[in-house]
Amino acid sequence: MPKLAASISWMFNEAPLLERFQLAAACGFRAVEIQAPYEASAQDLAAAAHDADVEVVLINTPAALAAVQGKADAFQASVMTALSYAEALNCPRIHCLAGVSDAADAEGAEDTLVANVRWAADAAAAAAVTIMLEPLNTLDHPGYALTSTRQALRIIERVGRRNVRLQYDCYHMQLMEGRLVDTIAAQLQRIDHIQISGVPARCEPDADQEINYPYVLQRLDELGYAGWVGCEYRPRGDTMAGLEWARAYGIAPPARQD
Repeated sequence: MPKLAASISWMFNEAPLLERFQLAAACGFRAVEIQAPYEASAQDLAAAAHDADVEVVLINTPAALAAVQGKADAFQASVMTALSYAEALNCPRIHCLAGVSDAADAEGAEDTLVANVRWAADAAAAAAVTIMLEPLNTLDHPGYALTSTRQALRIIERVGRRNVRLQYDCYHMQLMEGRLVDTIAAQLQRIDHIQISGVPARCEPDADQEINYPYVLQRLDELGYAGWVGCEYRPRGDTMAGLEWARAYGIAPPARQD
């Protein structure tokens, strides 16, 4: 059975951030991701995660600068902020956002991305943190510097650090590439985190959207994927009311106490 993690930057927005840990746990989630944890202190977040007995498995850097030329100092400061949160939260992964680059100098942007990710990986190694690279789609993120699995793998090879891995988001890659299961199967050893959401609406990954997620999740089990599957989607309405799709995976709203 896939291990589902709730993105509490996207889900449970009916409540303040620090309360979302308990809401996720009440539905059966044993892990959360927090794309934007920086509105709260790392100590308060760590206490909330501990009290809810959930793991924090992924955060993002606070700024999208890894491929932006001339911003090395700001990029490094962003990574150090993320690392301070990761250490307080015992979070093993940081998604290093590439950002929007100069379209006229794609080669220079990629060289910048390689150099910055190498620096981030070296800084993260002592804390046993993995730096994640995630390609994003160009419809939602025009000008973004990292947009395909092939490009991400090339950069990972160039960086040459063991703690740099691929974050594979099915929503983005369905829009850019398709062939999700084939790609995951081919690159399974390089993938350290997978994310799901409905396409095209980026809502619940249910039967009203075009990806057959029961098949995708079944194939992940068959392939032996043991990592987390992040639910990074925007609920159509109330988060708990929209969790019926996840009942087969042990996730459901708590029973009402009448």
